[in-house]
Amino acid sequence: MTPAHTPQVHSHFDAVTCTWTHVVYDEDGGHAAIVDPVRDYDPKSGRTRHTQSDAVLAFVRAHHLTVDWILETHAHADHLSDAPYLKEATGARIAIGRHIDRVQHVFKGLFHLEPGFATDGSQFDHLFADGDTFQIGRLTAQAWHVPGHTPADMAFVIGDAAFVGDTLFMPDVGTARCDFPGGDAHELYRSVRRLLAMPEETRLFLCHDYPPEGREPAAVATVAAQKAANIHVHDGISEADFVARRQARDATLEMPVLILPSVQVNIRAGQLPPAEANGRHYLKIPVDAL
Repeated sequence: MTPAHTPQVHSHFDAVTCTWTHVVYDEDGGHAAIVDPVRDYDPKSGRTRHTQSDAVLAFVRAHHLTVDWILETHAHADHLSDAPYLKEATGARIAIGRHIDRVQHVFKGLFHLEPGFATDGSQFDHLFADGDTFQIGRLTAQAWHVPGHTPADMAFVIGDAAFVGDTLFMPDVGTARCDFPGGDAHELYRSVRRLLAMPEETRLFLCHDYPPEGREPAAVATVAAQKAANIHVHDGISEADFVARRQARDATLEMPVLILPSVQVNIRAGQLPPAEANGRHYLKIPVDAL
């Protein structure tokens, strides 16, 4: 039997959005959580599919896992969440950090959402506060609030593994941007240093990888590897240096391709906006707003 402090992790990569979805579980036939699921979305046609989630479900079923949780590290700006589809298939609860209300408030205004859209996180089944603990079968997990990329980012620490969302990328890619509404490079630096204070052998599972030419996508790096070589925040980089570099870098970045469809879906826990009178769902494109 696998020791309780060593969760098993299966990682699935969506090459279109460069997103990792992770299945963390205690043992075959045991219990699992799915972290950061992806709903396929074609921005040219507006069509959606569940190809990525079906691959994740195939792994879950092959290993006879009961899925207790669908964990969102934040309201993603680069892919649509497929949490509702996975919830219907597994009965799991959808959870995110409790500061999602701040993100919802900002984007309700930006997208001029329907008056009944609640900005209290109630679209999710559970909201985690910093330090909350929860079970995944034999595994004990803890939720950490790690703001900076957005005000609501969470990491989930489970034994010798941590699922860090968009705080960190692979060492040769660096860290997440901080120029979205509510982002703060000072906060991100402090969040990263909190993560890097964990034991050096801790496995940090990433939400994305954007590998340079010649390297295959990677899902995980240790604390030791990040401290030694992360191009933005390795040991020896001060907060002031990091903030200056991060802000200079962010000033050159375009908005993510899928930010407009993604955010208005993801603040609804992955649900599409309510259908209109003709039965169709519509996504809004605010003009000259970002």
